Amino acid sequence: MTQTTIPRLTIVVPCYNEEPVLLTSAAILGKILRQLMTDHEVATDSRILFVDDGSHDQTWAQITQLGHEQALFSGVRFSRNFGQEAALIAGLQTAHPYSDLTISIDADLQDDPTLIPTMVAEAKAGSDIVYGVRNDRSTDTWFKRTSAEGFYWFMRKLGVDLVPNHSDFRLLSRRVVGALLACRESKPFIRGIIPQLGFPSTKVYYKRQPRQAGASKYPLRKMLRFALDGLLSFTIAPIRAVLYAGLLICGGALAMLIWILWTHLHGTVVTGWSSIMASLWFLGGFQLIAISIIGEYVGRTFTEVKHRPRFIIQTDTYSPKFSTTQPAAVTLHFDRHSAIK
Repeated sequence: MTQTTIPRLTIVVPCYNEEPVLLTSAAILGKILRQLMTDHEVATDSRILFVDDGSHDQTWAQITQLGHEQALFSGVRFSRNFGQEAALIAGLQTAHPYSDLTISIDADLQDDPTLIPTMVAEAKAGSDIVYGVRNDRSTDTWFKRTSAEGFYWFMRKLGVDLVPNHSDFRLLSRRVVGALLACRESKPFIRGIIPQLGFPSTKVYYKRQPRQAGASKYPLRKMLRFALDGLLSFTIAPIRAVLYAGLLICGGALAMLIWILWTHLHGTVVTGWSSIMASLWFLGGFQLIAISIIGEYVGRTFTEVKHRPRFIIQTDTYSPKFSTTQPAAVTLHFDRHSAIK
């Protein structure tokens, strides 16, 4: 994406109970964006957009305060918690009509915000996508580091194109955001979708910093759910694995039948119920696993055909700053990207 004019940039920051770090992060991001404006790298009406994903603390109050104090800051507030991916999509969708470039970054700023000017420069040089990629996982626990490496390896073996050690710190051009929003899944796996869009891309590398305050919003349960979403969103390999396992078990059963016939012919029948029970338990467990895997796909199909909104926006203080007319007091859009303004 080669820029001939000064681009308007929006930094999208998903937030969930980020009261301990939000004001500090806002000050850092604000300083970086102002410098970019001063250097004429981005337009003077560029913005920082916080997306409050149904926080229960004072996160939204802080976002509102920041917006009142400085036009640089604005926010979008969900009616309830919809999740990290929904918050990202909401921020990108809100910024898309008004922004030439968008950068997403987590509110804790463990990703290096000082790379934002480099990302803007890479976009001006012709890249539509700039990935922020970690070159050091020393701040992670052994379990998290090992499980992440295993996840990327497994997804690569299944043919899913992911950028290893990349989270949600990235720059996207307007046309990339448009293509991403055209993907209509109710639960999009953004890290897998973006590499499939096929636009010119590059990477910038950084060392992830320890979290300064607050707690991680990704415990083991959410990480496992995230990995499962990525797996089931891009491949039917689990169903094929069940098929191959079923064929293997059928082959084993056939071999067992031949062995039983051989023992009968030679009069060396082995009596006992333990082997029978073991086989029954094994086959029963396998059937339950197979049904569960298939059920996951059927459940996702059920979710998609209902066409319920990915999120519901309760308050939007970003769009009115660019609109020529004030939005209606309450506007409901009954589609995948429902919003109340």
